[in-house]
Amino acid sequence: QVQLVESGGGLVQAGGSLRLSCAASGRTVGSYIMGWFRQAPGKEREFVTAIRWIGGSTRYAESVKGRFTISRDNTKNTVYLQMNELKPEDTAVYYCTLDPSGSLYPTTWTYWGRGTQVTVSS
Repeated sequence: QVQLVESGGGLVQAGGSLRLSCAASGRTVGSYIMGWFRQAPGKEREFVTAIRWIGGSTRYAESVKGRFTISRDNTKNTVYLQMNELKPEDTAVYYCTLDPSGSLYPTTWTYWGRGTQVTVSS
């Protein structure tokens, strides 16, 4: 089993920045990927970004390219989401996720955190 714990959410003005963290514990060995999804009120959960743990390959949703950056710290089993130039439409609960498949395009994501709220005021 894998446990994921997010932190770093909060309230920020439009144009500001936030950094989210997600610490993974448990059976985090091998080639896996970690990512972030978000869900705004009344909307479906949507993909934001993902990173392959070995090699560091990444992919991003078009809506966040150039503003968000995903990174990892192998020594801490932690993935980060640096969010810059935040917009009100970025307001959502952000969920950390992990899949052991190693593919940047998994069919399903196996493990999920509980989420952290990000609110961007206009």
